[in-house]
Amino acid sequence: MALQPDAVITQPVRSQWRGGSAGGPERRPAPEVAVVVMQGFLRAARAAAPPPFRKCERPRVQARAGIIVGRMDLRRLSSFLAVVEEGHFGRAATRLFLSPAAVTGHIQQLEREFGTPLLERSPVAPTPAGQRLVSHARTLLAAANAAMDDVADVAQGAAPRRPLRVGVMGHGSAEVTPAAVSAFRRARPEVPLSLVQLTFTEHCSALREDRVDVAFVRPAFHSEGITVDVLTTEQRIVVVSAASSLADAAGEGVRRADIIDLPYLRLPPHTPRPFTDYLYFDEGERRSPDWALTPHDCLTSVVAGRGAGSALKSFARYYPWPGTVYIPVLDAPWAHSVLATREKDPDPECGSSGR
Repeated sequence: MALQPDAVITQPVRSQWRGGSAGGPERRPAPEVAVVVMQGFLRAARAAAPPPFRKCERPRVQARAGIIVGRMDLRRLSSFLAVVEEGHFGRAATRLFLSPAAVTGHIQQLEREFGTPLLERSPVAPTPAGQRLVSHARTLLAAANAAMDDVADVAQGAAPRRPLRVGVMGHGSAEVTPAAVSAFRRARPEVPLSLVQLTFTEHCSALREDRVDVAFVRPAFHSEGITVDVLTTEQRIVVVSAASSLADAAGEGVRRADIIDLPYLRLPPHTPRPFTDYLYFDEGERRSPDWALTPHDCLTSVVAGRGAGSALKSFARYYPWPGTVYIPVLDAPWAHSVLATREKDPDPECGSSGR
């Protein structure tokens, strides 16, 4: 795996740490990481679909015509997400193979149904109400796709067989995540695999509720019934607006005392404690008027000067967002991204004891 130097690869969390403390000098990648990730993927794949594996060739789609949730047509939600992600009505229309007028009409219909503006038009950006709708829209579209695929399997006379569901929070474990997914696909091309974007509230709940089979999340945590392997160890950073008084410190860095009172974005009450402690450096408080479930939510608020966030150093590489500044926190303990899997497996060959 070709990795950037600040994505420090470590041995499994149960093994002896290799060289120095987590906050010490960066260490060279340990070759064990490839084995750790592949073992986790194989355990989860066998649990989800015992051999022989069946290849799934049906493509995914963004929304099916005619599916309604309450009064919301999923085509409108698909258009809304496309505009948010593209930042432009015309590009969203091209992506969806629709006319710009149709996309505009979908957004206007949604705004009438919700009774509030969802998008600012110049520049194109979600309003506070629109920010809240983004994560719900993604969940609804994913659920609709899953339902259609599941029913289609039965209709075609095939035994229901789900793919290996790989959950990824934000950018996952930096370069390790796409490298691991590609390696698994090469090693097991007959196993269908799907990627599931996780929000900040799904630190371990997606695994517990059987919505994913493996998960790339952060920070490291201990939870009964879940195996956690540390994949990267990285320096902490804070994310602030370019207009912030701290922006000039991007080159030399800051200390926790300088940033503990920043207006960190709010998280829903059901967000797991390990993630809230991580985001707020164990003692910070929620002071922003905005809420965040995804990196997009966070950056949208930060660039508007309405809040601040924190992350691992690789976040800056994956989310170069105009109007934001990433500042290293010199005295904060380095944090981990991990691969999480369920411990109990119906196939003993794939259980934790067989590693």
